[in-house]
Amino acid sequence: MSTKQSPKFVPEKSSPIQEKFVNYLMLDGKKTTARRIFNESLKIISKKVAGDPDKVFKAAIANVKPKLEVKAKRIGGAVYQVPREVAPARQTALAFRWILSAARGKKGSPMAQRLANELVEASNEAGTAYKKKEDTHRMAQANKAFAHLARY
Repeated sequence: MSTKQSPKFVPEKSSPIQEKFVNYLMLDGKKTTARRIFNESLKIISKKVAGDPDKVFKAAIANVKPKLEVKAKRIGGAVYQVPREVAPARQTALAFRWILSAARGKKGSPMAQRLANELVEASNEAGTAYKKKEDTHRMAQANKAFAHLARY
């Protein structure tokens, strides 16, 4: 055993939401690689932020979950952007997707570092994924006049 171990963070048994996130992170069936990236990013978060990295992860997911989205609806030859509420399962899926696409979109550093940065920014209500949520809400607000078309 080595004597130099990180005293702050030791990944325990992961929660179902963490396992689901690892599945979204996984590419080409390489779950071990995805889990390693996720655990490294949690270690990086624990060094950056004073506190539990699991709480930062959950706060990031909660902050990026969209409440409203727009759905294209064709009525009488015209296409309207109709605002709709988002189901809870879809909220989580969109949050995962947006966080991962934001992390993958940045280049120049290892994936664990990029993912950690995006999770910390999202937990602080900043970053690319949070901006995506805000843009989606803004679009839904702008098209509020077409909400009555949702029942068709």
